[in-house]
Amino acid sequence: MARTLTGVVSSDKRDKTITVTVTSRETHPLYRKQVTATRRYSAHDEKNLANVGDTVLIAETRPVSKTKNWELVEIIEKSHGKVELKNDTNAIIDDATQDTQSTEASIAKEEVK
Repeated sequence: MARTLTGVVSSDKRDKTITVTVTSRETHPLYRKQVTATRRYSAHDEKNLANVGDTVLIAETRPVSKTKNWELVEIIEKSHGKVELKNDTNAIIDDATQDTQSTEASIAKEEVK
């Protein structure tokens, strides 16, 4: 029986190949502290079914190429899409500048009175 692992697809850019990130918790042999270990495996995806973010089950198989010793068994859960953060720092800087200018103007008006 082949070893199986569950992980998240971190890359699907290569044809018929996915990169799966498997995270596990292990105890450090000397310090006896729980450590999170992350490993990456290249797996064969014959039909290019898996996408980035999908939770998949992979199984050990014969070597398909130099780095691929795993194959996709099933997609456990499809990803729900990407979350892109808005990177609009200019708007934040403009708002801060306007706040500073309005504060300086109100201080100048109070000093005049």
